[in-house]
Amino acid sequence: MGDAALQDTPLQLSDLAEYLASGCKPPSMFRVGAEHEKFGFRTTTLQPIPYEGDDGIEALLRGLMQFGWTGVYEARDGGETLIALTRDGENVSLEPGGQFELSGAPLETMHDICIETSKHLQETKIVADKLGISFLGLGFSPIWRRDQVPVMPKGRYKIMREYMPKVGSLGLDMMFRTCTVQANLDFASEADMVKKFRVSLALQPVATALFANSPFTEGKPNGWLSARAAVWTDTDADRTGLLDFVFKDGFGFETYANYAIDVPMYFAMRKHRYLDLSGKSFRAFMAGELAELPGERPTLKDWGDHLTTLFPEVRLKTYLEMRGADSGPQSSLCALPALWTGILYDDAALEAAWDLCKHWTTEQRTALRVDAARHGLKAVIDGRSLQDVAKDVVAIARDGLKTRARFNAAGQDERAFLNPVSEVADSGITPAERLLELYHGPWAGDVNRVFELAY
Repeated sequence: MGDAALQDTPLQLSDLAEYLASGCKPPSMFRVGAEHEKFGFRTTTLQPIPYEGDDGIEALLRGLMQFGWTGVYEARDGGETLIALTRDGENVSLEPGGQFELSGAPLETMHDICIETSKHLQETKIVADKLGISFLGLGFSPIWRRDQVPVMPKGRYKIMREYMPKVGSLGLDMMFRTCTVQANLDFASEADMVKKFRVSLALQPVATALFANSPFTEGKPNGWLSARAAVWTDTDADRTGLLDFVFKDGFGFETYANYAIDVPMYFAMRKHRYLDLSGKSFRAFMAGELAELPGERPTLKDWGDHLTTLFPEVRLKTYLEMRGADSGPQSSLCALPALWTGILYDDAALEAAWDLCKHWTTEQRTALRVDAARHGLKAVIDGRSLQDVAKDVVAIARDGLKTRARFNAAGQDERAFLNPVSEVADSGITPAERLLELYHGPWAGDVNRVFELAY
């Protein structure tokens, strides 16, 4: 049923659930999408990059077009604004504070993902070097105050910027001072989605600890190993968290749709512009009761847009998004999708991972979310150190990737991409703790030295 028809045929809960279920596909068609964000900064001043100017974010986007990227524009008063790039299923976009993001195409193997990521970083560096820009992979801005971060000219960000302070104390920090690395994975059926959702949601704090890489705020240690993860604990309770209902009997596509309906809206797109509907009810929208759109009912496009405004630790759309990791060095950008692919795309690995966490209680999962962000692998869950759990998780992922047996031209399978997280799990020392060792040692308390780690 097309969007035009749905204007006259009111959406029902079953339609919303069917939209989610439309992502089901046979395992032979499973793909992995990798995403990562990074902080751009002036190499001479270490300051963030504004959108405007001959050496700003817009100039960077336009410079990348020489490599075959096509511009994506947003209508604004007086013309159009370049807000993203697209090429063969890939997208380059900018986050609220100018964080530069690659949303990769759905690809078959980790080899493909790492080639895609490397190509993007190489192209970006060619253009950025000419503009005096470099990029840093961390989970949280190490030195900039919130008021120092430029605001990107996207309509949805203006709406979010005004709404966030109404529902949490750290939402603006999330928007302007965090960077993440994510992986998007498929499911074969509702039952497959449920098991993958439960496993990945329960184990998301393990990823938070393994990739923890944000111990600095405004030039000094902040008391967290993942300040990015800490920010999410007070951003907007309506649309974040560990979604305890996912673990209850009967969970499925309709359950998630019913939850998402009652998450307050941000916007609807009308005539290529964002209409501010912040705090409004999607349920009321379905009934044609929004004063801003009198008598109008949502389309499936509206539903898809609304789903992008939910931010739980794992997000369901027509695939599952893993959202619990800090951005980091280039090696970590391939390690994160490798970790989740090994766990979720092999039946034996998925079952083994579920055996690890299926007995954890709501209270234990909730506590671990915070403890992993603060203490990393020194956190404890159900009487076990998170380091021991992480070792098991990485071993399960390694077995899963071995079974997948996806080889590159040199005959190597995907397990090598796990080496960065294997080292973290084996040592018990997170990337953030490595940075703190440098801060208290060779850097002599100078956080600016972190910029030496730029891409």
